[in-house]
Amino acid sequence: MAKQPNPARRNQRSRQAILTAARELVSEVGYAKLTIEAIATRAGVGKQTIYRWWPSKGAVVLDAFLALSESGPDQDMALPDTGDLKADLRVVMRATVAEFADPAFEGPIRALNTEIINDSALAAQYREKLAGPVDEAKKARLRSAQQAGQLAPDADLDLALELLYGPVYQRWLLRSGPLTPQYADALVDAFLKAMRPGIGGSAQ
Repeated sequence: MAKQPNPARRNQRSRQAILTAARELVSEVGYAKLTIEAIATRAGVGKQTIYRWWPSKGAVVLDAFLALSESGPDQDMALPDTGDLKADLRVVMRATVAEFADPAFEGPIRALNTEIINDSALAAQYREKLAGPVDEAKKARLRSAQQAGQLAPDADLDLALELLYGPVYQRWLLRSGPLTPQYADALVDAFLKAMRPGIGGSAQ
């Protein structure tokens, strides 16, 4: 008796083909010229297959980015916690600047950010699926540092994340300077000076 094809496996293959096609095309032609039809053609599926899983091309690009970064909502996002906050933050920030500087990420990330600016629904999905969970993981590490007396106990952790990551985003967005390991280390040093106990970081 012939073995029946596994629909779940077929669906997974189709989904991965769609995400790969979206990621490649948005890098090649930009978000404005990207179409569902082009994604479907490259992925070898029908348009209705895409619309069955995603409501818009923005949603497809978002999931393509999530797949590229391998940071789904169910994945462990815990940051390193060796007890040495400076060393842990250097690892994380070096990885962050390396990701932003990686040409493979450049097109999808810029396309996604461009659309988020103009699409409040997609912005909400981005916060729910990626930004929110990642920020919570980051704040969990900072809370651990507060408990260890390494950060001001009353520091506003949302503001702390903006102080740490905002400069990276601005430099990347405006292409105003190189994203290097040295830059990442300098940010960590400045952040720790601003947020150390008894000096800065107190929420007023």
